[in-house]
Amino acid sequence: MRTVPNLRRRLTAALVGVPVVLALTLAGCAPLTGETEPEPGSAPTASAPSSDAGSDAQGRADQEAQEQADRDAAEKEAAEKKAADEAAAKEQAEQEAAEKKAAEKAKKAEEKAAAEKKAEEKAAKEKAEQEAAEKKAAEERDKMLEYGDSGERVLALQQRLQELGYFLQDADGSFGPATQQAVWALQKAAGQYRDGVVGPKTQAALDDGVRPQAHSSSGKAIEIDLDRQLLMTVEGGKVTRIINASSGNGETYEAKGRSYHATTPRGSYAVYMERNGMHESTLELGSMYRPKYFSGGYAVHGSGSIPPFPASHGCVRVSNAAMNWLWDSWGMPKGTPVILY
Repeated sequence: MRTVPNLRRRLTAALVGVPVVLALTLAGCAPLTGETEPEPGSAPTASAPSSDAGSDAQGRADQEAQEQADRDAAEKEAAEKKAADEAAAKEQAEQEAAEKKAAEKAKKAEEKAAAEKKAEEKAAKEKAEQEAAEKKAAEERDKMLEYGDSGERVLALQQRLQELGYFLQDADGSFGPATQQAVWALQKAAGQYRDGVVGPKTQAALDDGVRPQAHSSSGKAIEIDLDRQLLMTVEGGKVTRIINASSGNGETYEAKGRSYHATTPRGSYAVYMERNGMHESTLELGSMYRPKYFSGGYAVHGSGSIPPFPASHGCVRVSNAAMNWLWDSWGMPKGTPVILY
């Protein structure tokens, strides 16, 4: 084995070198550690890395690993924080949107409730107004007088009509055809709607004493207001009776093969002929009760139909009772002026 010669050489060198070492030691040149110099010709041996160097490298590796881990942790933390912030921001935005939506919904609910309340108040107000109007109308209806009514109020109406000169023979407390004729005459004189009902306006005309004025100024005359459809007896320029009348309706009609226009002439005339009884029209237009002719075939005569508007073929109709009064009480002989305007 090669280890034997080497061991021998080492021992020899050790023995030979003792004096030298001692001498060097004494001279202060020998190494203090007791280490021997390497043998001549021997190759230097590489020293093994120390444990401190290995520890340093491992430490640096560990430090780098820790730093990388720290960076990774920081990045992860930052990512988690960013995600958390984004989630929080999203949640806040959703919450704000939900709150805004809830507020809008609440506002709409309030507006709807306010609108419903306003509508209810309006409906209640309208209902109250309607009830008040109906109550007032009912009260006014209770105050009104019309055909078929009877009693003390009707009697007072009849007496007031007579007082003002409207033709009404009997005040009996019964609102019949004669009272209706007198009420129509009053409404015509007042320029009111001719419904024959004594409401507030007609009552006001009664209270105010509405009467038409005469056009003639002397003597006895019959005046006929064609616009208002009234016949009046006038004495010395004063109206003594106002009678509901109906004259020509302005329409065209046929009689005995000829066409005629149902108009009543305006102007000043006089009674020139009369028939004391029921007289049949020569044109076969119907019966005329006790006619008083003032121009051609035109006459004032009694009839069973005297509406509050023009309805005749041209003659002037009054009630049979009024025609009797003109003949028998007031007097309407031949020559009596008949003035139509």
